[in-house]
Amino acid sequence: MILLHFDGLCMPKNPGGVATFGYVIYSDGKRLKEGCGFVGAGMLGDDVSNNVAEYRALIEGLEYLLSIGYDGEIEVRGDSQLVINQLSGKYAVRARRLVALHKKATDLLRRFKKATLKWVPREENAEADRLSRVAFEGFLNSHRADYKRYYGLH
Repeated sequence: MILLHFDGLCMPKNPGGVATFGYVIYSDGKRLKEGCGFVGAGMLGDDVSNNVAEYRALIEGLEYLLSIGYDGEIEVRGDSQLVINQLSGKYAVRARRLVALHKKATDLLRRFKKATLKWVPREENAEADRLSRVAFEGFLNSHRADYKRYYGLH
């Protein structure tokens, strides 16, 4: 079975900060793939939030699995109660910025033979969290001065 952990962040403010994501995929307990990246930033005019970043992490991981031809059983784990509960149908999708992302994630999940969604506490999602922070640091490395000026940080 394939296990996909996903996480996202938006700092220093949410919404409107710098949004990045991370994901890790395990196959039979072994790390198969990890990924991270930049989603957007309020300072660049992007309408981002931590939930946008969480959805992007999940979508990137699912797209990777489908790109290598895997469409079997998958368990998705994340520490975002909102994303897990929206995808499970327990919560409605109210934020306009999440509608298209929710649809995309739902469409991707349907392509797997079986997809289980599970909320996990942050400490059980440490690798995906670490990767989202790696992506955040990568953004800061090339935009630190503008970041500090825009968000009023010293």
